[in-house]
Amino acid sequence: MFQFNENGYLVIEDFLTPEEVDTLYQAGRTLCLDAPQSNRKIFSTLKAEDAHSKELYFMESGDKVRYFFEQGAIGDEGQLIVDPMIALNKVGHALHVEHPTFNALTFSNRVREICWQLNYNRPAVCQSMYIYKNSGIGGEVTPHQDSWFLHTEPNSAVGFWFALEDCTLQNGCLQFIKGSHKSGVHRRYLRNPDKDASELMIYDRAAPIYPKSSFTPLQVSKGTCIVIHGNVVHKSEPNRSQKSRHAYTFHVIETENNVKYSEDNWLQAPQDKPFPLLFERKA
Repeated sequence: MFQFNENGYLVIEDFLTPEEVDTLYQAGRTLCLDAPQSNRKIFSTLKAEDAHSKELYFMESGDKVRYFFEQGAIGDEGQLIVDPMIALNKVGHALHVEHPTFNALTFSNRVREICWQLNYNRPAVCQSMYIYKNSGIGGEVTPHQDSWFLHTEPNSAVGFWFALEDCTLQNGCLQFIKGSHKSGVHRRYLRNPDKDASELMIYDRAAPIYPKSSFTPLQVSKGTCIVIHGNVVHKSEPNRSQKSRHAYTFHVIETENNVKYSEDNWLQAPQDKPFPLLFERKA
């Protein structure tokens, strides 16, 4: 785990077998066919006045499978203007619970073993996403720390990110600022305490500026797992290539007694559906 502690991320090549990659990839493509034909929602990390932040559709997606379209996929009247197979930005945020293919990987012994080695005592999976990053339309993901969105005291979030296609500079591979996980949490994304405001979710401060030269791109082959510290700064550029960059990702937090999941995080588990545990370490 030296690489993880030093850089804030860990690259595990060939974590998935070719058969597993294909099964997950085909499951992601099938989700495209299940996407709603009306009331389409757009997901973007770029717009300051994020449309989804005004909508319960996003905020209440933590225990559901919901569909978020690329900005360039929807016309003014809500009609699809691209092929349905490349229209989605992502599907989230409960694939790990509601979809058997993604559930099997998320709760596999290989994942549990990594969490054990990271010294989790009672890890729970709080969200999951299938990310499409389709060719020519897959949008930028601006620099961020996952702890902006999944904050705990003390910080405990870790992401598992699985490449289902080869990831290159051209199709928007992940890029990291090595060691930035040692610099604390730079910003928070919160439920708006002003109940009368139209914005349901807000940032607590302006976006930090990170020099482009500080990012290290990770070009990885399909089947690779990247384990991501919640405080490491990372991003991905738009996909302007002819190849998509499908990925499955989920996030784990510690839930033992001395770790508190922030009550103002955008994502909250319903009282009757707590975040599912990976394991509970016995004394």
